[in-house]
Amino acid sequence: MAKTYLISGAGSGIGRAIAQQLSKNGHNCILLGRNAAKLKQTLNSLAPGDHAVFTADITDKLSLSAVAYQLRDVAIDGLVANSGIGGENYWSENDRWHNIIETNLTGTYNFVNTFLPHLQKVEGEKHILIISSVLARLGVANYSAYCASKAGLLGLMRSWAVQYASQKILVNAICPGWVDTEMSQEGLQGIADGIGITKDEFYDIAMQSVPLRRMSQPEEIAGLVAYLLSQGSITGQTLDINCGAIMNS
Repeated sequence: MAKTYLISGAGSGIGRAIAQQLSKNGHNCILLGRNAAKLKQTLNSLAPGDHAVFTADITDKLSLSAVAYQLRDVAIDGLVANSGIGGENYWSENDRWHNIIETNLTGTYNFVNTFLPHLQKVEGEKHILIISSVLARLGVANYSAYCASKAGLLGLMRSWAVQYASQKILVNAICPGWVDTEMSQEGLQGIADGIGITKDEFYDIAMQSVPLRRMSQPEEIAGLVAYLLSQGSITGQTLDINCGAIMNS
């Protein structure tokens, strides 16, 4: 039976891969993001279905509310909170702290709460799936805002898992490590530039702490997301997918 999933940050990378996987599985995808052109590219890559595209910024409650109004009669089986930004931040007049926290943490809070009534239209189990990061578990110099925002998502997930269990809403998070996306490639380049080596040289260094010696592919993340959206007994959990970089007991 086809279900409907709303995916934020669906214009590229992990978000696009998730939409592609869910559409292959016969589901309908509502794609949300800031870049209409990239969302259209994702739409064109999906398997046939009753898909839709909406542009909105998760930091802007009004733009989210406008989308929610257009979807007022639509029941949504799952929300995939994938939107986020990365990069360094420094204590200065141009500190990116507020921008990163507002997007990654507060933006996820806005996104889920705005579309929660659409989940509540569905009888039976429904899902909220949050894309966090391995940096919710690790500290990296000059990534204080990113690390804090991704760690905050795990607390948000656990709170919602308890709060909405009685409504049969299952809430989980995943923590990807290095994933071969445009954002990761930009991150590799930025760090390499900062220490005066090539991106390939830094990639080799970074992979030394990864037992499988490689990045995950977006399709691998999408496969885990699709599984979590299909099951009915896992909630309040954080699943790591990082080629062995973190091995929690």
